[in-house]
Formats: sequence, structure tokens, C-alpha cells
Amino acid sequence: MTDQTATPDNSHDLYAVRLQKLENLCKEARNPFAANCEQSHSSEEAVKLYQEDATDETQPKVSVAGRIVVFRVMGKASFIKIQDRDGQIQAYVTRDELPDGEYNTYFKKLDLGDIIGITGRLFKTKTGEITVRAESYTLVSKSLRPLPEKWAGLTDDDKIYRQRYLDLIVNQESRGRFRQRSKIIQEMRKYLWQRDFTEVETPMLQSLAGGAAARPFVTHSNALDCQFYMRIALELYLKRMLVAGEDRVFEIGRVFRNEGLSRRHNPEFTMLELYQAYTDFRGMMELTQGLIQHVAKTVIGSLEIARPDGSTIHLDGEWREVKYKDLIIEATADADWFSHSREDKLSKARALNIEVDGELEDYEITNNVFEKLIEPTLIQPTFVTHIPRELCPLAKITQGDDSTIDVFELCINGQEIAPAYSEQNDPIIQRKMFEDQVGEEQQDMDTDFLTALEHGMPPAGGMGLGIDRLIILLTGAESIRDTILFPSLKPLTSEASKT
Repeated sequence: MTDQTATPDNSHDLYAVRLQKLENLCKEARNPFAANCEQSHSSEEAVKLYQEDATDETQPKVSVAGRIVVFRVMGKASFIKIQDRDGQIQAYVTRDELPDGEYNTYFKKLDLGDIIGITGRLFKTKTGEITVRAESYTLVSKSLRPLPEKWAGLTDDDKIYRQRYLDLIVNQESRGRFRQRSKIIQEMRKYLWQRDFTEVETPMLQSLAGGAAARPFVTHSNALDCQFYMRIALELYLKRMLVAGEDRVFEIGRVFRNEGLSRRHNPEFTMLELYQAYTDFRGMMELTQGLIQHVAKTVIGSLEIARPDGSTIHLDGEWREVKYKDLIIEATADADWFSHSREDKLSKARALNIEVDGELEDYEITNNVFEKLIEPTLIQPTFVTHIPRELCPLAKITQGDDSTIDVFELCINGQEIAPAYSEQNDPIIQRKMFEDQVGEEQQDMDTDFLTALEHGMPPAGGMGLGIDRLIILLTGAESIRDTILFPSLKPLTSEASKT
């Protein structure tokens, strides 16, 4: 018996052998790249059709198609497994069932990775595996390059991200995660549609980079002969929809920030942003908690999320709410933190072993303490409320404390998942808050947005949720790159790309 699952990694030689097989097929007028192939059932659907009380002759006949991932040749018969969108199904192919000479001349020369179609009746093997007894087969697409070796899988990170198609073929965990990603986004839409939200699309190319403090990607429109930016947020155009009278709107879309890469950051990522009139950031608390719990229950099947260290994140019950200032005072053990000078805060932060740029503004030093000392400890769901007003010019100022704004940042698993605001709808105050911005948080002033506000925007709550980070949380992914099908990578040199 020969077993193609243990093929050694001599990919260059195998490529040459497969090219020769392709040439031979073409010479013999056998099409190695079919235009179509009948597929009556997926692997999962076919397995479900098997009837325990039926005879071999009355079992359902199916036509399945997929990529060969296991190939065991045993003289006059072979067992193969093909993989499709739902998983794998086994097929049993014998010399006597195929046309004379077909088995030895062609079928046995198929390779792992070839895509084929199989037609036949179902049966159950002695080991209890439901299998297709092949009556015919079709080569659908010849694979010229070998798959990664089965037992080692695909473990090189660069190849996993750069050749994601191979990762999805050989790593069922990756395949399952991206299936879950699709279902998570689907359930988000369902949840919001059931609450009368309207899904809209807003421009990715914008004349101003607004709605967040981030470095944009810059491009040029030849037709309009002017500079454009890839959007860094969805916010300002969605708020224009509130002005237009659409009281509940959301968008799920790509956002682009020309900044660093890390375990939690990719220059291109996916955001959900939503805005609801006649509510505030507390209304957003209820909606955000309900949305995440709904997705966890329907897609993951549990409100308890296991962490690699053996602990559990509990998404049920009431989520903790705590003020930003209280967390800072607790973490620094300094009740007077907010009355200290910038220099004293800088000194105290460094005494806490926090690396802080000496050029940072007062509030930025404090936020460094939050991001580096506090946020990583917020494992259970926590609404951090009333953040410093300098961090966001687009939210309502807190009544009774004009140093903060009515905002929460939802933190779970040691990272921010979703910020939400009571949206600023006073155009006079909004203009002043744009003008007062300093440091890294400064944004370009969008005068067209201010003009829209001057026509009147109802009070509203708004929320933005990083979908990639939510998927890290729910699926246990190690990095944002594991949640994005094709993450941003530096291009290979021409020589490296040939290997």
C-alpha cells in the first residue's frame, strides 16, 4: 500500500513531475481543467443522506467534489478523502468499477491537491465511516504544486499569512475561525436589523481624514486633480445621516490607518459603527452588551470564553462600570494625581516603570498610564467611563465635570473592544472643541460636517466596535493577523517570491 499523505518536501522536483503529468494529459486530449463539474451535495450533506436501514443498492447516489487531501492506494482499490467547503468525505475507488485501463493509467497518477468530482452510492466501511463507492470520477483541476506536508501542517507564520489559501486547506482551525468570522458579522447585522437600524455605505475616499486621531493613507484623484485620504473612521458621514433624519444607522466597513503593525493592529481593519438618535452613551451600553452577548450565544454557543491561561471571561450578568479617573487613582495609589503638574506626572509614571515620551501633553501622560498599566488588567467586561475631554472632540462634555466627556471604552481581555459616546450635537461647541485640540489627537476640521450640524442633529449615542478584536476575543486567536484573511505584509523581493 502506498500513502501519499507522507510526501517529503522536495517541492521543486514535485513541481517538475506534475508539469510532466499535465503535459501528458494534454497530449492525450484529457482536459485537466474542467469548465464545470456536477456537485449534488457537499460532504456534510452527503454524509447525512446515509440510511442505516437501506441496502447497498438502495443507498442514495451522490456527486461530490473537492480537493484530494488523503490518497491511499492498495493495489486494485484506493481510499481517498476529498475536502470541500464543509469538510471531508471518503471515497472508495476500485479498478473494476472504472472503464478498462482508467484506474492504473490515470486514476492512480492523481496527486494530493488535485480537485476531482466523484459519483457513486453511499456505504459504511467496517470502521464505520460513511463513504462514496465511486462509479465514476472527473479530474476537475490539476494541482501543480504540492500541499504542505500533512503531519507538519503549515507552521511558518509568514507563509500562513502570505499564502492564506494553503493555511485554509491544511489548518481546520483557521478554516473554522474564518467561518465563525462570517457568522459573527451576519449575526451583528441581524441584531441591528431587528432593532430597526438601517445599513448604509459611506465613502472610503474622503477629502479630509476625520472622525479619529490617526495617520491616513494619502492618494490622488486624477479625474478631480486633488488629494484624497483613505478613511480612518466611519463617524462623520454616519452623523450626517442623523442630520438627514435617519435615526438609526450603521455601517460595517474597512478602515485604514497608516500606522504600526502589532498583535492588535493592522493598517487595514474592519469596524462596526452605529448611531442612534434620542439616546446617549448609556443607551449604547445596553446595546453593546446585548450585541456581544447575542453574537457569543448564537455563534460560539456560550457566554463563557476560555483563555489560554485557563481562566474564563464571563460575558453574562451585569458588566462592571468604573470611571477612568478612579482607575488612574487606584493604579497610581495617588488620590491627587489629577492635580499634579505635567512634570510631576511624568516623573511618577516613570517611577511606575512606564515608558513615557517626555514631549507628551499632560493628558497623554495619564492616558499612557491607563493603556500600559490598567487596560491589560481589564479581563472581565468593563465599561470605563468619563474619559478626559482632550481624547475625543466629538462627544458631549460631562455635566458637572467639564474635564471629561460622556464616553465609555469597553475593555475585555485586556484590550479596548468598543468606545461609545453621547454625541456632540452643538455646532458651536463642536467647532471650539476641534479648535482646542492639541498634540497627537489633533484632527483636520471638517467644515462641511460643521455645516451639517448647524442644520440640526438630534441628541444621539454612537458606538464603534473593532470586529477583528472581537473575533480575537471570541475565537481565541493569538493575533489580529489570525482574524484577517489577508493581513498587510511587506512584499517579497522578486527572487523570494519564486520559492
